[in-house]
Amino acid sequence: MEYKRIKTKKIYEQVADSLIDMIKSGQLKPGDKLDSVEQLAKNFDVGRSAIREALSGLRSMGLVEMHQGEGTYVKTFDPKRFTLPVSTAFLMKQNDVKELYQVRKILEVGTAGFAASSYQEANLIQMQKALDVMRNAKGNDVLAESADTDFHIAIAQATHMDLLINLMGSVSELMSETIREARRLLLYSEDRADALLAEHERIYQAIKNRQPDRARDYMYDHLEKVEKLLFKNLDLD
Repeated sequence: MEYKRIKTKKIYEQVADSLIDMIKSGQLKPGDKLDSVEQLAKNFDVGRSAIREALSGLRSMGLVEMHQGEGTYVKTFDPKRFTLPVSTAFLMKQNDVKELYQVRKILEVGTAGFAASSYQEANLIQMQKALDVMRNAKGNDVLAESADTDFHIAIAQATHMDLLINLMGSVSELMSETIREARRLLLYSEDRADALLAEHERIYQAIKNRQPDRARDYMYDHLEKVEKLLFKNLDLD
């Protein structure tokens, strides 16, 4: 018989759980403004860093939203979006996500170059399908996010290198989480739907035209822009 180890929750997870309970019970209602980070730290008797991490996790779960210079507000509670456990949501706010973007640049920039040299027509069709879904998502965030991930995976498959495809597959779930978070934050705060689509399309065109250097450059540029804007919008100081 196997037993799972009992893990003690971290302070920020406990803070997040408390706030979630307050939202579920109606103590905190949609539109309510939360206390400042400093006041919440006093209320919970924890450090401000724990409060920031807790709020970051709640934002990635779609429970709160931040307005620059104004504060943090409770959003309308939607059970359909409340699917991630607190511990998973916090991945999006840790140094892990910075490392993941470095890994993505190392893997995907080179992958785009190889794809431009080795793709077959079937691979282009898969990329184009993903682009079509993104283009016609019409505000369906879940559909657009899934298509975004499919596009990047299709590029890896176009290399026809099993080891590389497996490597991409091993980080695909984490990729999906960062893509989901990035699209939500960037599209809401920067109105970048058209820009994101254009970035993907020029990567596709470079691959289709068998231009490895351009494919690498465009992929790097895309990931670099998303990373910078993502962390700019995650700054809670």
